[in-house]
Amino acid sequence: MIAKSKSRTKSPLPLCRRAAAVLLGTLSLAGCTSSLDMFGGSEKVDRTIATGTVPNALQHTGSALSDEATVRNAVTSADLAKLGNASVPWANTATGSAGVVSQIREARTEGQICRDFTTTRHSYEGIAMFSGQACLTGGGDWMLTAFDRQ
Repeated sequence: MIAKSKSRTKSPLPLCRRAAAVLLGTLSLAGCTSSLDMFGGSEKVDRTIATGTVPNALQHTGSALSDEATVRNAVTSADLAKLGNASVPWANTATGSAGVVSQIREARTEGQICRDFTTTRHSYEGIAMFSGQACLTGGGDWMLTAFDRQ
């Protein structure tokens, strides 16, 4: 009687299935990586802004205007007699920005009441300091007349 090893009696089908699975996986991943510009040769990529920095000037987008309105409301609703030298925190849930208003000073110039202030603004752009002014209009509304990044 002649004995045969089990490895020679097995069908080659499982080995082919494994090889096909590896080949299929490799080909599917190749589609994902073929669009990467690994060597800088792609003409489709705009490389003019490659540093990822945020511009210094506050752009007047909807979110910036929303933050300005939130700061204006914090400044104009503060009771300065009770506040003293304390700071006023503010947060804008619409944009995720927040900050602290400090140094609110009220003055009457040419018959108009204005409040000068400084505030911080913590946002996805980073932390910045602003100085601003809100003035009472003839109609009884407060208007932000200045909001400048420092």
